[in-house]
Amino acid sequence: MKTARGTLRTPQRNDLTRQPRKLRGPACCPGCGAVYRGGRWRWEEVPAAPRAELCPACHRARQRAPMASVTLSGEFLAAHRDEILARVRACERAQNRNHPLQRILAVTPAGKALRITTTDVHLARRIGDALHAAYKGELDYRYNEKDDLLRVSWSR
Repeated sequence: MKTARGTLRTPQRNDLTRQPRKLRGPACCPGCGAVYRGGRWRWEEVPAAPRAELCPACHRARQRAPMASVTLSGEFLAAHRDEILARVRACERAQNRNHPLQRILAVTPAGKALRITTTDVHLARRIGDALHAAYKGELDYRYNEKDDLLRVSWSR
């Protein structure tokens, strides 16, 4: 996984939501309805008699343990907050369509800034890239190896 231009990192080393073993057979998450089959979580019809197993994203949400955060700030944010949040939500929907584990956990005000926490580093990165592509501004990625947490900052 890239965290900064040209730097590779391996996430989830200390991931508390990671299963100690690979799940067997079909399972369905009681929290969101995602189905585990063939080694991955996906949106599909629930198979007959699946095992109930909480998906990693729902597990993260319950533990309030994000994998990444995106901080948005600047005068442009103040003037275009609704438009920017709509773009962030559209980015989440686009990612979540094929990747059920990529979700926004929370959008919280932090003074004049906004803090968005996500269940996945890839979603946070895509949000930052989408905002930068649409509105330019300053974009920064910081990966904290100790906490396995990606911090994305965008300002304009």
